[in-house]
Amino acid sequence: MTDRRRYGPWAVVAGASEGIGEHAARQLAADGFSVVLVARRQEVLDALAASIRADRPGVEVRGLALDLSMDDAADRLVDAVAGLDVGLLFYNAGADTGPVPFLDRDADDVLGMVRRNVVTPTALCHALGRRLRDRGRGGVVVIGSMAGVSGSALIATYSATKAYQQVLCEGLWRELGPSGVDVVHVIAGATATPAHHRTGAVASPDHPQADPADVARNALAALGRGPVRGADDALDAGYRALAGLPREQLIDLMSAGTRAVYGLPDPAPDQLSGT
Repeated sequence: MTDRRRYGPWAVVAGASEGIGEHAARQLAADGFSVVLVARRQEVLDALAASIRADRPGVEVRGLALDLSMDDAADRLVDAVAGLDVGLLFYNAGADTGPVPFLDRDADDVLGMVRRNVVTPTALCHALGRRLRDRGRGGVVVIGSMAGVSGSALIATYSATKAYQQVLCEGLWRELGPSGVDVVHVIAGATATPAHHRTGAVASPDHPQADPADVARNALAALGRGPVRGADDALDAGYRALAGLPREQLIDLMSAGTRAVYGLPDPAPDQLSGT
C-alpha cells in the first residue's frame, strides 16, 4: 500500500486514461487517496472516474482533460489543483507512436514529444515540487523506459526524452530527499498497454509484455527506494547490466532490441554506423 499519511491526501496521475496510469489511479484510490486524473479525452476520464467512485465509495476523483504536449499544459494543471493538498505526482504520459526514423517524422510530432516528456514534467516537478518541499513530505514517480538507457535507432527522440527524465529524477532525488520528498524514476519495459499495442509492438517468448497493473503497483512501491528502479527485479538487474556496457555496443544492442520489439528485420551490415 502507498502511505496516504506520507504522500496524500491528493495524488495527480498524468496519463491516466489507460494502461499503467489507469492502474496507478485505481490503486491509489484503493489506498484511500483522492485522485486527479489527467489525459486528453474527457469522456474516457469521466468513465474512469465513475468506475473508481463505484469501486471506492467516498473517494473523491476529478478529471482534467489536457494535452500534455501543449505549451501551457503545466500551468493549466497547476492552476487546476491550486486548492488541493497534492502530495503525490505520478507522471506516466509520453509513449512513442512506433518505430520511425527521426528524419521521417513530422517536426511538430517530434517537438510535441519533447514538450510532453521533457518540458511539461520539468515544469510540474518545479511547481508541485516546491509545494511538496514546503509541506515537508510527498512523492514524485516518473515512469521511464528501458529505451532511455541509451540512444536507439527508430525511437531517437523517445529514448532521448526518457534519458532526460531519468537524470532529472536522479538530481531531484538528491535535492528533495532531505526535505522529506521521495523521487523515483521507474524503468518500464514492453508493457501490454493499449498505447503500446497501437505502436505495432509484437509480443513473443523472447520479448514478453508486462502487465500494466504490475508495473503500476511496483512503481508506487519503489517510492523511497532510490532514484532509479526497474519496474520488476529482472528489469532492475537488466538496466544495471546494460548501463555498464561500452556506449557504441549499447546503442547497437538497444537499436536491435527496438527492431525486435516491432518485428523488424536487422539492417544490412553496410547500414550500421561504425562498422
